[in-house]
Amino acid sequence: MAESYVVDRYRPSDHDTLYEICLRTGDAGQDASGRHDDPALLGHVYLGAYLHLEPGLARVLRGVDGVAAGYVVGTADTVAFEKACHEVWWPPLRARYPLPAETDDSPDADLVRTIHRGLRTTGDWLPRYPAHLHVDLLPPAQGNGHGRALLETFFDAVGARGAAGVHLGVGSQNVAAIGFYEHLGLRTVEPRGWGQVMAAQLPLTAR
Repeated sequence: MAESYVVDRYRPSDHDTLYEICLRTGDAGQDASGRHDDPALLGHVYLGAYLHLEPGLARVLRGVDGVAAGYVVGTADTVAFEKACHEVWWPPLRARYPLPAETDDSPDADLVRTIHRGLRTTGDWLPRYPAHLHVDLLPPAQGNGHGRALLETFFDAVGARGAAGVHLGVGSQNVAAIGFYEHLGLRTVEPRGWGQVMAAQLPLTAR
């Protein structure tokens, strides 16, 4: 019998559990724990800023025990969010994590370089799809419409803030995720070297 889950708002007490989920799904949807000496780095790059700057948009998938098994985070305004990250999120992390040696090609070193470089979204599609998101679910929570339920709440939330469209990035190896997003109605708007950018106009009801 499938476990029951509910979509709930993010609570500060969820922070560490969500960082763990980020790590355990961080290798094209698979567990990335064995790839990283510092288990917090993935969360610092791809999760923490949303919890700090946009906690009101974060949604959590909870099991019957109340523990998070998945999440969606994001923003309604990518340009404004990245500006805020430049001002308040990246500087303390840059002080904490010095740039690694150029010869260091470890996954952790790549993430530290991302911290120092920052993340900036570009594309002529961005004005049409200004919101973006990241969603991760542990394997037991995948399927049975749980990911769809999370995303529907996010679509509604960013739409209520005036976002006309939403985009996300997905790696080319994550075939299951690409199919899932296509089923929801997102389409590829730009191929990238690491994968593709997918997007949809809002309001969007998952199909």
